[in-house]
Amino acid sequence: MKIRELVRHWEQNSRGRLTPSQYHIHLDLESAARLAALCEMYPRRGTEEMLGELIGAALEELEASLPYIKGNKVVATDEQGDPLYEDIGPTPRFLALSRKYLQQMSEPLDKTQH
Repeated sequence: MKIRELVRHWEQNSRGRLTPSQYHIHLDLESAARLAALCEMYPRRGTEEMLGELIGAALEELEASLPYIKGNKVVATDEQGDPLYEDIGPTPRFLALSRKYLQQMSEPLDKTQH
């Protein structure tokens, strides 16, 4: 979800799956004031929920901004038949590590739901 889509999301008040882990952070005063303003504007959202969604949106944008570095291996072709080369930049590693940790974090949740 893009950061610009969060306001629409907050107004619809949907919920996602949460990890049992908690994260404690200290915010600079300007960020804390902005968060307080958002919480007042969208009172149906809890502060922690809003922080989680902001972090999730920021991570998605960070992933999208990781640089593509063209490798030598052709992995596909586009609609015009031109070769598409593997990405040897940080994106594949980030995605693989994200899947690894998602699986690790999902296993205990899956066991408690059965």
